[in-house]
Amino acid sequence: MASRIVTYTQEGFNALKEELEYLKNTRRGEIVHDIEVARGFGDLSENAEYDEARNEQAKVEARIKELDELIRNAEIVDETTVDTSAVSVGSTVSVRDPEADEDVTFIIAGSNEVNPSENVISDMSPIGKALLGHHAGDTVTVEAPRASFKLKIISVERTKKHI
Repeated sequence: MASRIVTYTQEGFNALKEELEYLKNTRRGEIVHDIEVARGFGDLSENAEYDEARNEQAKVEARIKELDELIRNAEIVDETTVDTSAVSVGSTVSVRDPEADEDVTFIIAGSNEVNPSENVISDMSPIGKALLGHHAGDTVTVEAPRASFKLKIISVERTKKHI
């Protein structure tokens, strides 16, 4: 199976590496300890603590494998060189929704850096896809699952910090 290249900001990539480091160097040891303690509770065939610790171990190992793959296939965007004349990963974009008569600011990030509560959206989301490559002053049509709508780009800036 071919791996898909995923775009990250340096900050998002660093967060992946930190999570991987924690899982490998701290969480693995905690789980080994939990398994040893659970073994002390007796018969393993009826030991819920042992089963839970082994399940947690499987989840952590799966996440480590996933993080290794993500890191291996990461493409890092140098935010200091982001062209602010057009929307790209690493851009902060202010848009106007003419129908709602309101302005919204989005940060365009890689697909694994999304944080909707902070308006950090993926370059692969409907809004992100519609904005990519466009300039301040452009009006774009967003093709969302339930409807399409227009947004007018007010400004494009380099993102300073978002996670």
